[in-house]
Amino acid sequence: MAITVNSLLSCSLVWGLIQSCYALVTHSSPRELDLQPRQATCNTATNRQCWTSTFNINTDYETSWPNTGVTRTYTLTLTEIDNWVAGDGSVKVKAMLVNGQFPGPTLTANWGDRINITVVNNLRTNGTSIHYHGIRQLNTNTQDGSSGITECPVPPGGSRKYSFIATQYGTAWYHSHYSAQYGNGVVGPIVISGPASSNYDVDLGPLMVTDWYNGAVNQIAARVNNPNNPYIPGFPGSPPNSDNVLFNGKNRNPATGGGSYAKLTLTPGSKHLLRLINPSVHNSFTLTLVGHSFTIVATDLVPVQPVTVTNLYIGIGQRYDVIITANQPVANYWFNASFSAGPCGISNNPRPAAIFSYSGAPNANPTAAGTVPPDSLCADKLTYVPIVTRTAPASSYTPAAGNTLNTNIQINNALVRVFWPVNNSPMSVSWNDPTLEYVKNGNTGAMPAARNVVSVPTANVWAFFLIQNNSSIPHPIHLHGHDILIAGASPPLANPINPANRLRAYNPATDGPNLKGNNPTRRDTTMLPAWGWLVVAFRTNNPGAWLFHCHIAWHVSQGFSVQFLEQLTAIPTAMSLNDITPNCAAWDAYYPANDPFTQDDSGI
Repeated sequence: MAITVNSLLSCSLVWGLIQSCYALVTHSSPRELDLQPRQATCNTATNRQCWTSTFNINTDYETSWPNTGVTRTYTLTLTEIDNWVAGDGSVKVKAMLVNGQFPGPTLTANWGDRINITVVNNLRTNGTSIHYHGIRQLNTNTQDGSSGITECPVPPGGSRKYSFIATQYGTAWYHSHYSAQYGNGVVGPIVISGPASSNYDVDLGPLMVTDWYNGAVNQIAARVNNPNNPYIPGFPGSPPNSDNVLFNGKNRNPATGGGSYAKLTLTPGSKHLLRLINPSVHNSFTLTLVGHSFTIVATDLVPVQPVTVTNLYIGIGQRYDVIITANQPVANYWFNASFSAGPCGISNNPRPAAIFSYSGAPNANPTAAGTVPPDSLCADKLTYVPIVTRTAPASSYTPAAGNTLNTNIQINNALVRVFWPVNNSPMSVSWNDPTLEYVKNGNTGAMPAARNVVSVPTANVWAFFLIQNNSSIPHPIHLHGHDILIAGASPPLANPINPANRLRAYNPATDGPNLKGNNPTRRDTTMLPAWGWLVVAFRTNNPGAWLFHCHIAWHVSQGFSVQFLEQLTAIPTAMSLNDITPNCAAWDAYYPANDPFTQDDSGI
């Protein structure tokens, strides 16, 4: 049924009709939506905490958001180019681009807008799906874009429309969730304008800082998956160094001198909001701007109490909204990305950088190199304080088999494969039979064990999970459909690759009392320490099948993932599962009969 804004407004006289109309439009409970008409914003340079007379920085965006009546419409067309010249002058063997560019175009909206995206797959043989990383998708799990979980892939020559309401605000990003495909270039930023916890004058927009590989990502993944041919001798599963690090798709090539530095302009005396995004395949970074500090105002899509730092660690999938005050002499300044000595990514470019230029500065490279920041040890800071508070009963958490997820690298010599299993099971999905199709058909009990389903049946409770990492690799862990409360994590190791290291398992007697349940740091992606543990929680208030996975592309390809099947009985009434049917029919007609390649990894 097509619902227009006018027909929606016509329901305003009768509460029962309001309920019916909103159920049709959003599949959401009407009490979760504000019925106020669109209002003029009060968000100004001197009052960024305000948004409208009804909404501000203190609004709980999980229960209330503006109803703007505005729809933002985008088309993302994926194309495939061999021997593509990247923004650093290098030639990439296989590029997959969004609207002919890397990164793809920015999707912009205001808090409370509806966003419609049509994805057109003009790739030659690959299917695709687009995930909107960080977007909660309340009661719209079918729009999450996770191949084999929430949908069948879009086949070559096909298209699919995604639609959801921007119930949150801040910085997110979109990327393919079809094997490791996003490493070939299928990524782009999302900016949802809303309030901020500190004032600023200028929004500089997103800055994507990402590793870049000249090889085709599927060919690199095949070698990473082969225990007999690692990139680092003696370390099965080890990946290559990235060939470069790109800033919004640009940088100088360290080998040839080709390409050019990305440049951003600062206005003297002004405060600038910068939206930092790490969409990497394997690299994480510590970011610094020579002579300047960052005031952090959001972790992923969670506004936080402002805190000022001189350097900032950003893991894969993470975003930070920061404010930079242009209070230094008019000149050019290096924006540097540094690496940890730990195993969370390295590049053939030892000093990747962009340039921040004050308006009026000469067209020249900066002269002051800056100092290398302290080693991050590949670890998040867990001291950020969310503006909108959440409290979970951390003191009552008891680890058990049903809420403990263990991972370690696994070499399967019989299959000649490297895996990253969770609880001894590497995830493997079927593109033709996504989880939501099982839900639609009422036969989730028939799902194979390799789908790594964790049942979370009870609504509106705090679900706690312990993740333990029996390896030397720190992992960025991302949850779809929710923010996660980070109740605690083991301290990072200064030398995780020491062969004497062993798992430092969670100890309820000594670690339990230190868990934090009273408004801890909250975000959708956080770091699991090497040889250590992480305790997270999320509130079961969003029915669906939600991935929980490592965001190192090689590792999720090798099975490092589970899916939370949340409120199974509520899923069919929270959303229309018929949304997945046309695309699955198109995919079934293409795969496997007309695809020259078959699935050779986890599929997600």
